[in-house]
Amino acid sequence: MKKNIALAAVASLFLFAACSKSSEKAEDAHAGHDHAAEASSTEEVAVAAEEETDNVASADNTVLEITIKGGDDMKFDLSTIKAKAGQKVKLTLVHSGKLPKASMGHNFVLLNNGVNETDFAAKALAAKDNDYIPAGSSNEIIAHTKLVGGGESDTIEFTAPARGAYNYICTFPGHSALMKGKFIVQ
Repeated sequence: MKKNIALAAVASLFLFAACSKSSEKAEDAHAGHDHAAEASSTEEVAVAAEEETDNVASADNTVLEITIKGGDDMKFDLSTIKAKAGQKVKLTLVHSGKLPKASMGHNFVLLNNGVNETDFAAKALAAKDNDYIPAGSSNEIIAHTKLVGGGESDTIEFTAPARGAYNYICTFPGHSALMKGKFIVQ
């Protein structure tokens, strides 16, 4: 994005400089230079700017693959995850511990902006039969994995939301205080 802005600024400077000369200076400047070379240079800048835009667009179409681990110590190994707005995300939650999900289950729940993680975790306590995902909470969640136990994993795919900072937590009882992080969308 910064490269696009810089290229656009350079192209604008060329155009501004060419248009802002007075007629006397323009007449003097015409002597002894090659108009074809000047036009070619401006076209090269425009083509370079267009190619850079294409590269940024294709980078946004790449799938961001993330593996996040949680173990018997009740901690995620990632406290921050970064993505681009609209980017496809493939996230794998790996339970790196040995305890079963009944006693040390983990999930990954990405919450919408404005959702209080403590309040959400409190509601999740009553949703044991649904992997601690409260029924009717789809408007509060962007994405979530199933509950996994030691040695298990689950992979989900979703589209990164709009720019901002989003909270993610594990909703297994008592885990959200330690198993949380920020999903930063740029």
